[in-house]
Amino acid sequence: MMKKAPPAASPDAYVEALSGWQRPIVEALRTQVQAAAKLEERIKWGHIVCFFNGPLLLIRAEEDRVLFGFWRGKRMRDIEPRLLGNGKYELGTVGLREGDTISAATVRKLVKRAVALNTEFGDATKLA
Repeated sequence: MMKKAPPAASPDAYVEALSGWQRPIVEALRTQVQAAAKLEERIKWGHIVCFFNGPLLLIRAEEDRVLFGFWRGKRMRDIEPRLLGNGKYELGTVGLREGDTISAATVRKLVKRAVALNTEFGDATKLA
């Protein structure tokens, strides 16, 4: 993606603007996330962010990877060991590169756990 492009007007516009190997990964992630839970989806910080009692997950296409992350991802490494996080916050992300996959079952488990964690503990951005 171009670095200085204005943010997309909507999640659909974000996907429409993608080309190359990133687009099918982003489309699959969106479909799987939407099938797992009813979330509010919008463009925030220049990429797709889904909300449930605060920000829950992000999908961001970059030049060399698609970032799939959860605000409480560090708590979910038992589901997906590729969730990496650094710093004092609980954000954990998986960097999917061309040819990488993540199963629909894994995405579903991650989303359901993230919803449960935000239900139990509230908005992760308000607790820092």
